[in-house]
Amino acid sequence: MSPSPTPRPARRVSREPNGPFLVEGPVEVVMEDGSIVRSDRPMVALCTCRRSEEFPWCDTSHRRRRRPRT
Repeated sequence: MSPSPTPRPARRVSREPNGPFLVEGPVEVVMEDGSIVRSDRPMVALCTCRRSEEFPWCDTSHRRRRRPRT
């Protein structure tokens, strides 16, 4: 029987109201096509609206248009 792997420290993720997810970095994101994008910044903003020209990183494009109210 192999020993249990050492637990890795958890990453903190928070959600900005009507905005991106903020993730403590460094961060690797696996994209839909299987490619991996990486940021070594200490905090990254992940786009949740898909309006960013830098997707998956947020570029604050969500601020330029309002989401329709439901």
